[in-house]
Amino acid sequence: MAKEFICTWNSPVVQTQAGKVRGFAVDGTYIFQGIKYADAKRFQMPTPPAPWKGIRDAHSYGYVCPMLTRETAAGEVKVPHRYWPKDENCQYLNIWTQSLDPEAKRPVMVWFHGGGFFAGSSIEQVAYDGENLSRFGDVVVVTINHRLNILGYLDLSPYGEKYWNSGNVGNADLVASLQWVKENIRNFGGDPDNVTIFGQSGGGGKVSTLMQTPAANGLFHKAIIMSGVYDGTRCPGNPESRPLIQGMLKELGLTEADVEQLETLPYEALAEAYNKVSPAIREEGGYVGCVPLPNDYYLGDPREIGFAPHAKTIPTLVGTVFGEMSTFGPGLPDRRSKTREEQLAYLNRFLGDKTQELVELFEECYPGRPLTDLVLLDTFTREASKDFCRKKAEHTQAPTYNYLFTLDFPMDDGVPAWHCADIPFFFHNTDKVPVCNIPGVSDQLEDVMAGLFVNFAYNGVPTAPGLPQWTPCVPGDLATMILDKEYRLVHNFDDKLYEAYLPVAVDPRKLYEEEVTLLH
Repeated sequence: MAKEFICTWNSPVVQTQAGKVRGFAVDGTYIFQGIKYADAKRFQMPTPPAPWKGIRDAHSYGYVCPMLTRETAAGEVKVPHRYWPKDENCQYLNIWTQSLDPEAKRPVMVWFHGGGFFAGSSIEQVAYDGENLSRFGDVVVVTINHRLNILGYLDLSPYGEKYWNSGNVGNADLVASLQWVKENIRNFGGDPDNVTIFGQSGGGGKVSTLMQTPAANGLFHKAIIMSGVYDGTRCPGNPESRPLIQGMLKELGLTEADVEQLETLPYEALAEAYNKVSPAIREEGGYVGCVPLPNDYYLGDPREIGFAPHAKTIPTLVGTVFGEMSTFGPGLPDRRSKTREEQLAYLNRFLGDKTQELVELFEECYPGRPLTDLVLLDTFTREASKDFCRKKAEHTQAPTYNYLFTLDFPMDDGVPAWHCADIPFFFHNTDKVPVCNIPGVSDQLEDVMAGLFVNFAYNGVPTAPGLPQWTPCVPGDLATMILDKEYRLVHNFDDKLYEAYLPVAVDPRKLYEEEVTLLH
């Protein structure tokens, strides 16, 4: 069925502080692509975008940040991607909104993409498209590009004051994007005093690090972290960057006296040098950049140093999925047809004399699931997320909620939810990801999952028709909402299971005969 498209010489046109932008409308949703929210010189803090005269079209997505390695098209049936032209001048955002009335004051949901702090973009996944979520929830959706990897997170501070925060300028771009939202989003129908930041994987890590960034205080009011609490966001205990910089300079035929040349060399040369010297340094536990650096700008991981005063006041929703990195591979053969004895024999290959104890604990947590799913349990972020929730819940100024997405997908003999599998549901975009389509399930589930995000953005409580009453976490009670074909609220439900499983946890790579590509 044809949609109504509108784009005239003077509509839809919105005034921003830097100049006017013209978007387009599709069936009542106004869309603006590739709006510049900041400028920046390499390794320097961002500045407001240069103003322009006349009307600038916002009809094309902006540049995405260059990557350290070339992207690989793999696993697209599970996580479909799209790739885009790259340039380090990549501070662009996109907007979907139902109104351009400055008095509409709709909640604003600002999305930070995954890919760690080194890869990805605001449009990399097809499921990041904000049109359906905006229309479904009557919210303003904003997605952000920013500097990544060595462009956004390379500490050069030992070489001069002008590099004082080069290890965090990628996050400083995110702060600049939120400042742009505060100053401009009202003209796009949004409420600058009701901004929710949300992100998955590395995007969730960006959310948690901004909670610890005083420069972001007051620029957002709620936070959603999806599969984004994990130990990979931490710097080494002694983040001395000189060995990395010295190694890169040597590869480039330069000395420390030439460090300023890193500002002008082609990015490809920097990336090649970095890729040559960083593996050995990483192996020794040294600083290799590509993650935020604790300093006066970014205070550090709240699980280690405690929550910043402002972070304690932010309503926060934290979640994970059943398998995360363990279920990127093909489904386990005959997963649904194996007898109980065959399943126990399979588990015994990996778990030995711990099998029976773990099976009993697993069945208490997941009655009715195939026993072989035990070796697919998430060991990437579930425990870290629980730790985050418990520590955040000690502060009663604002609630902390926890969810776990456990859906089986109709592929092979059924594959439990993998890293990124929840994104299409929360964005109300299962129509864009074929493997998410389960007759009689997908439509209702995405209504509930997108709905709970929208309600959280509106009022700080993740409610949706059909969900049980969702109580926040409190000291001693980790309340977790299970999101699946059926919904249930459980309490401290998998603590004993993980306590017993983690010491003998199976490396997911040992479950598959061929190499598995981890996606973002």
